Amino acid sequence: MTKIIGFHQPIFAFHCQYMSTKQSIPILLINTSLSEASVGISIDGILVDELINNTQKEHAAFLHPAIERICNRNNITLADFNAVSVINGPGSYTGLRVGLAAAKGICYAVQLPLICINTLYWMAYGNKENPAELIAPMIDARRMEVFTAVYNKNMESLVPPNNMVLEENSFGNLLETNSILFVGDGSSKWEVICKDKNARFTQPLQNNSSHGILAFEHYSKGLFADLFGAAPFYTKDFYTTQHG
Repeated sequence: MTKIIGFHQPIFAFHCQYMSTKQSIPILLINTSLSEASVGISIDGILVDELINNTQKEHAAFLHPAIERICNRNNITLADFNAVSVINGPGSYTGLRVGLAAAKGICYAVQLPLICINTLYWMAYGNKENPAELIAPMIDARRMEVFTAVYNKNMESLVPPNNMVLEENSFGNLLETNSILFVGDGSSKWEVICKDKNARFTQPLQNNSSHGILAFEHYSKGLFADLFGAAPFYTKDFYTTQHG
């Protein structure tokens, strides 16, 4: 099911105002890494429109029509963008491949730079204003395993992105001296077994607004991915039961 943000008219006016200046940097935002997929447009780091699909198995069918729709209603072509940014993992194996393939195809077709942003970094960035001292995003990787990392408020990585099997003493050393905010769909598994008073749990603030800011920062610093060499960031090997 696709959810459409309901303030399209003022967004369109805002978009036209920005597009009339030579300094404006429109970036196409793609995120199919988690259970909710989205396509957005940011201009100079500000999110101006988005489409959202919250049915994970439909991400592939949602993506290209959503890109066409959001471009049409904002009177912008793919060639008008300055870059394409994709949330590139960890996350759903199928979703990551769908999102990156679409982003690379657009970049190749209209000669745009590609921006790849780590899912855990994006999740942490959107929650860095929380009072907790550290942020640990968690993505469910089935059973008691999660994709996780730990960042401080300056978005420096204290524990790099990895896959972790949760145990009662996970994050023990960091929790002794820091309050840690655990967010994401994997954090509910950790909340059941974590007894530390320094652990914090809340609904994550992860959205395309954060994606737009990060994409613009990457663009401004020239942090582009290699178009042909870019691959989804899985953190662990991808296995399939299908054999060719």
